[in-house]
Amino acid sequence: MARRLTGAESNRGVTRRTVLAVSALAGTTAVAGCLTGDGDDVPAPITIEAGRLCDNCTMDIVDYPGPVGQSFYDDPEALLDDAEDRPAQFCSSLCTYAFLFEHEDEQEPDVVYLTDYSTVEYEIDTGGDEPEISSHVDADDFGRADDLTLIADSGVEGAMGASIIGFSDADDAAAFAADYGGDSYEHGEVSQELIMSLM
Repeated sequence: MARRLTGAESNRGVTRRTVLAVSALAGTTAVAGCLTGDGDDVPAPITIEAGRLCDNCTMDIVDYPGPVGQSFYDDPEALLDDAEDRPAQFCSSLCTYAFLFEHEDEQEPDVVYLTDYSTVEYEIDTGGDEPEISSHVDADDFGRADDLTLIADSGVEGAMGASIIGFSDADDAAAFAADYGGDSYEHGEVSQELIMSLM
């Protein structure tokens, strides 16, 4: 059953257009398959803890709906504001890709993870202006981006409004798109142009 978001969950102090326009670079370079580790020897996803701010837009990740992401780098300290040895973590799939594109000339991630909606019991909240999909931040809720079928520009929003929602089961992705619209992409097909078009 869908629930109405209240309190901090519904606080939209930063507009999605402002955040992504500032952080995204102009261009249409596609995220190549080399942006994720080709082998199985990559770090496992971790749970995103309360209070963790998005490394792209600084919004509190757990306070917002929709898919979230994380990416592991060999030298995260060179890209992140803090000195912790941790993955970059994001409040949305759009912030995940915006960060990848912004830093692709500096470092390529070992692996990128997004929420895998084939593995979670998600809800669609229809109580606001637009339907929003629930957020899931536990380590087991993530799938490798290059293993997911991604539905972009559906009628269902996340933290930044328009979203890219991933499914490890292609049939789940097709069913979601049949219900809510959107176009299907693979990770390597996601371009900076697509991200900009969703802002």
